[in-house]
Amino acid sequence: DSKTGGDTQIEETEVGWIFGKEFSDSLNFSFLPNGFDLNGFSHLCLFSVGINTGFRISDILQISVKMVKDLQSGGEISIKEKKTGKLRKVNLNEGVINDINRLLESKNYSDDDFLFINQRGNVFTTPYVSTMVKKWASSIGLKGNYASHSLRKTFGYHQRHTFGVSLPILVDIFNHSSQKQTLDYLCIQPEEVKEVYMNQL
Repeated sequence: DSKTGGDTQIEETEVGWIFGKEFSDSLNFSFLPNGFDLNGFSHLCLFSVGINTGFRISDILQISVKMVKDLQSGGEISIKEKKTGKLRKVNLNEGVINDINRLLESKNYSDDDFLFINQRGNVFTTPYVSTMVKKWASSIGLKGNYASHSLRKTFGYHQRHTFGVSLPILVDIFNHSSQKQTLDYLCIQPEEVKEVYMNQL
């Protein structure tokens, strides 16, 4: 059975859907059909890494055990982005580190293994992750255009909307060419424009 939480918040955007800040507390990662990781640790960890780093899924799937096994909170990983060819360095927060360590303890990994692998030892694929994301959403009754990109968008949306991170920093994080590209990607410009008009003089 899936769990539903009263504090779950869902945001609809023009180009897709993102997960509210409390979504992971409401989601039951064990509610998964045959063919998915039964204990849910891989899925929980993937969700955690996705919404806390803003990496594209294609880059998350490059993460190996040796890249993260000895990291502590604030530790840094470096990944060459498949799409841009640029090296991106990211510091992992305490929550991500805890989820990674829990995953590492749940399986018999070797240092050269990729972190996100199925029971046969094969690395996850982007279509597989998109299927998982759709399953996560539907497991608690959410409807919308959820897919692998939802994790990256969730990261960016909340960095700007919830934590007030400046646009120049987000442009740099996403390797976008302009602030407009970042605003369009996260679909937050209409909200911010509306807020301007609500400022009473």
